[in-house]
Amino acid sequence: MPISFHCECCKQKIKAPDAAGGKWGSCPYCKHRCYIPLPKSDDEPELKLAPIDEGEETKIGMMMNQTYALTRELLHEKDTPAEPAGIGGDKAVDEKAVIKMCILYLRQMADAELDGAEKSIAKMKIYKRTALRVLASMARADKPEPELSDIPDKILQGLIHDAEAKLS
Repeated sequence: MPISFHCECCKQKIKAPDAAGGKWGSCPYCKHRCYIPLPKSDDEPELKLAPIDEGEETKIGMMMNQTYALTRELLHEKDTPAEPAGIGGDKAVDEKAVIKMCILYLRQMADAELDGAEKSIAKMKIYKRTALRVLASMARADKPEPELSDIPDKILQGLIHDAEAKLS
């Protein structure tokens, strides 16, 4: 029994042999490239389709816009974070704070914020040994930190190497 379907372009009814199901062909009327559907099997249950809930789609769209705006705001933040507790005059090493400094420096370099990057590397020099260890760990990692995931890998590796050279 041949497969009957309508061309998406000219809406003409077309018949195709069963063997053509799941393939592409040209409409004999308008020459539009059409997908020939698979023939319906007897044991296949009919799919129950539901209409799209426009309210739910609007709500999802608004949440996606808010997520996008928040992400942009966080990535383009200009202020350097205040010096975290545990890092002060006694030079106590707080590795999490050094990691944040390294991420901030690499982000600033990637975004061409050279003045901010210069200030960040100056702070990192205070904790040189820890910063070098953190940067080496970042260079070996399979996946970059989430804040740096949009930077191409080769560029990120170059920025890390540059930071290590500045700290050495």
